[in-house]
Amino acid sequence: MEIYPDISEFEKLAASYNLVPVWAESLADLETPVSVFMKIVSDSETNFLLESVEQGGVLGRYSFIGIQPRELFKSSGNQIEFLDITGRKQIFSDIDPMRKLSEIVSQYTQPELPELPVFAGGAVGYVSYDYVRFIEKIPSLLPDDLMFPDLCFQMCFDLIVFDHLKRKIQIISNARIKKGQSIREAYKKSCDKIESIFSMIKKPLNYQKAPCNRQKRNFVSNCTQKEFENSVVRAKKYIREGDIIQVVLSQRWERPIDISPLSGYRALRSVNPSPYMFYLGFAEKSLVGSSPEILVRCNGTDALLRPIAGTRPRGKDDAEDEILAEELKKDIKEIAEHIMLVDLGRNDLGRVCRPGSVKVTDLMFIEKYSHVMHLVTNIIGKLGRGKSQFDLLRACFPAGTVSGAPKVRAMQIIEELEKARRGAYAGAVGYFGFHGDMDFCIAIRTMFVSRGNVYVQAGAGIVADSIPEREYIETINKAKALMQAYEIAKNIDDYI
Repeated sequence: MEIYPDISEFEKLAASYNLVPVWAESLADLETPVSVFMKIVSDSETNFLLESVEQGGVLGRYSFIGIQPRELFKSSGNQIEFLDITGRKQIFSDIDPMRKLSEIVSQYTQPELPELPVFAGGAVGYVSYDYVRFIEKIPSLLPDDLMFPDLCFQMCFDLIVFDHLKRKIQIISNARIKKGQSIREAYKKSCDKIESIFSMIKKPLNYQKAPCNRQKRNFVSNCTQKEFENSVVRAKKYIREGDIIQVVLSQRWERPIDISPLSGYRALRSVNPSPYMFYLGFAEKSLVGSSPEILVRCNGTDALLRPIAGTRPRGKDDAEDEILAEELKKDIKEIAEHIMLVDLGRNDLGRVCRPGSVKVTDLMFIEKYSHVMHLVTNIIGKLGRGKSQFDLLRACFPAGTVSGAPKVRAMQIIEELEKARRGAYAGAVGYFGFHGDMDFCIAIRTMFVSRGNVYVQAGAGIVADSIPEREYIETINKAKALMQAYEIAKNIDDYI
């Protein structure tokens, strides 16, 4: 197995950077991301799997698997915990947790190498919707019954990357360059780590079926249809009075979990393949998602935001599908809602991008998913001087498509009308790369696992002419793929 770079090139990089990727490659024709994930990690460990399916059902170029992340960052309210590489727990308070995470990630300098994918190590995790209290003045009226941390990130230095275009696996181990430490010893340590990971990949999969209770149970909502529709009526009153133009109201379903979260992920990637598919495993909580919607992405100084607003169910056949798509493109309510959120997205990017650089490149095109179709727009901009990937996420958080407009007042009304704090729902899932790039999706179409239960949440955008029953049905349509995936997961071992 050949290791890259060689020691000579490594020493040159180590003179300029304190984190240098070392990697090896092998063919990927006998393995899948899921099979390798199952060999390397277990449900009880802190781990992640990130994948993507592009429009047309084509698998995205890369899949990423985290290998035993050695540092963990999490925050709840003003309390921040950071478990460093030595196993020492550090406690911080009275600081915005995003700022602290920025300090930790930014201490590393990593070269951007053409042989490696855009993500070659960094902080992987989620930002809870409730983190918004560090950005805006939102009251705390609702119970925090799920108690998801505001931020929870794994610091990933070792990872496996599936390159589906070249059909190969890259095993990457980032070598830390420290003053007084032998550079050759750092190189050898990464080489040894790569060989250890490669030996685990070569082992046969010793798969044990997850315990499963096949007793039929239904997801139960935290509000009745009447309660949800009454909330829609109250939201429309705020709209008539001029408080807001739109607000996104959601409901949450739950049931005792009787599958492994990984089985849920395997089923979801089959039932509802999407641009952002993720399995995030933490000690006590897991997120299993298949999100269609980017929150914000940054490559170098290039920022991208893609508001999705406007929904129809998929048709029974191609003909009905096209009829529904044309209906969506001509729906005055959906178009008005979408344009409003495009304007909100432009304003968000404008807060941290260079003046004049924010542009709409594609306006209101249709994207189709397993159960629904949406109107989508692309907005781009150039990150301003002195602005970081962390500033960009703060400027765009949370997405207008899961809050409303004006955003702050809409979030205040959400706090009044919903039943419980959202937690990770409608927050963000993704990564901050060590060399400055980032990619985050909105945490929708996601199963949240906590305290022996699985939770599913979905919302609908309420505007002046919203019909309460129709908005209630929209939330159910959005949640269907998750509930269907859960039922498939209960029987997934029957197909092995």
